[in-house]
Amino acid sequence: MTAAFEEARRAYDAKTKPRGSLGRLEELGCRIAGIRGFLPQRLEAVVVVAAGDHGVAVEGVSAYPAEVTRQMVANFAAGGAAINVLARRAGARLIVVDAGVREPFDHELVRPVRIGPGTANIAAGPAMSSAQAERAVLAGRELVDELEVVDVVGIGEMGIGNTTSASALTAAILGVDPELVCGRGTGLDDEGLARKIATVRQALAANAGSDPLAALGGFEIAFLAGVVLACEQRRIAVLLDGFITAAAGLAATCVSPSASAVMIASHRSPEPGHALVLERLGLEPLLDLGLRLGEGSGAALALPLLHASIAILDEMATFADAGVTDAGR
Repeated sequence: MTAAFEEARRAYDAKTKPRGSLGRLEELGCRIAGIRGFLPQRLEAVVVVAAGDHGVAVEGVSAYPAEVTRQMVANFAAGGAAINVLARRAGARLIVVDAGVREPFDHELVRPVRIGPGTANIAAGPAMSSAQAERAVLAGRELVDELEVVDVVGIGEMGIGNTTSASALTAAILGVDPELVCGRGTGLDDEGLARKIATVRQALAANAGSDPLAALGGFEIAFLAGVVLACEQRRIAVLLDGFITAAAGLAATCVSPSASAVMIASHRSPEPGHALVLERLGLEPLLDLGLRLGEGSGAALALPLLHASIAILDEMATFADAGVTDAGR
């Protein structure tokens, strides 16, 4: 990755501007070039949104009922969700995946992976079997393998109860107290947050010593971990959304520690666990807008920044082209 990174750095320095004056935009373009192994002229982007239900929702850890997962998948298919709007504006193809929604939603625009009808309740035992986790990861890998021309894969999720699953997964992998990783999700009150923290503690105790992804994850989280792993193999940039997709990325690094090298953090959410995961992954988010929607919305919002970083490399004049004196700094 170093050669392409340095080539991009030299290319930015040759443009008609003071060295480094575009700040993190230049860093972003260099990182993309480093991941891809060359300087792309433009970016082909895909956003993958994986959905799955969570058995832990019965513990009252979400402000929304479980049926909203399937309803939102229908909304994605109809083109009416925030991610549909933002992906369209960013010029990205949207792929919606049913990784394990409780009730199937058959639609030509929804990829039916369906590892199971939602996970089991992590407060009582493992979310899924090891075989199911492996199948979910493999399915994520297979989706990426089918993508012919792509430079960036943004990842998003949908699943009532999945911030609890992500919190438990993060607490287990990082070895931190549940209070440090549990937030209000889609809008829990104080009582709901306390219940969520207690549920994560119970889940950690019930699954002590088990593989974190299978024991505490969700089908959509395991699927997205597989997406990340395949992107690392193919040197495709992964644009993380919020806390849950970052937890999927964290899980991927348990399989391949170098997977973080292809990740880009779109934003920092208010979820307390998100900052901890980004710190572990060594990622500085591009945006900090208080986003807590999920479904890939932050990734889609950040995509224009990625496009801009590459457009500068491709379209902006150099000192030599424009006849502008280069002061060398």
